[in-house]
Amino acid sequence: MTADDQKKQAARRALDFIEDGMKLGLGTGSTAEHLVRFLGEKVATGFKVVCVPTSDRTAKLATELGIPLTTLAETPHLDLTIDGADEFDAALRLIKGAGGALLREKIVATASDRMIVITDASKQVDLLGAFPLSVEVIPFGCDTTATHLKRIAAEYGCLGEISRRADEYGEPFLTDSENFIYDCQFGRIPDPDGLAKAMNLIPGVVDNGLFIGIANLAIVGGPEGTHLVEPE
Repeated sequence: MTADDQKKQAARRALDFIEDGMKLGLGTGSTAEHLVRFLGEKVATGFKVVCVPTSDRTAKLATELGIPLTTLAETPHLDLTIDGADEFDAALRLIKGAGGALLREKIVATASDRMIVITDASKQVDLLGAFPLSVEVIPFGCDTTATHLKRIAAEYGCLGEISRRADEYGEPFLTDSENFIYDCQFGRIPDPDGLAKAMNLIPGVVDNGLFIGIANLAIVGGPEGTHLVEPE
């Protein structure tokens, strides 16, 4: 069974947690897109939901599938957000940001009563950090901000290259909010809670891809089906 098959399993299982009439946050990325497609099939049969997308990419797909969309300005309180993750540990601390939507994802998730994470089995780890940690940074003074990021990271035992993400043309990658992404190749993050707080105190940092105390449940697809993980 491929990782993508496992993602589909998790996404389909997540439908069991969506009730008719719910206000949903829709995540971004390959696993979240499976959920959006499955949800679109239910909506086509008359299932009622209204959704806030976490990226322009997700909004486009949901619109194509006929899923009703809203905004946080119109619907500031959501019942549930379902999204993927690049890594998660036993406490359901997440690393997110590979798709470049970490800021909007975190805003939508924290506007929700619950957040469910859908992943394949490879995303569950004992210690976060093997997957690069993304940090969203405003363009003004970004080199100075990156220097501060390296200093703060070292104080928390995180060493490794910190580089600005490029797009497919070699130009700086821009988020939907027109900010840069810096990817941090730490390998290991001994203190995710402390690092997340310290990074967000750096002027120029908009937010980082550590989601601490936000996720309530993970649905993990694996070779033997799906299983649920709650925070320890």
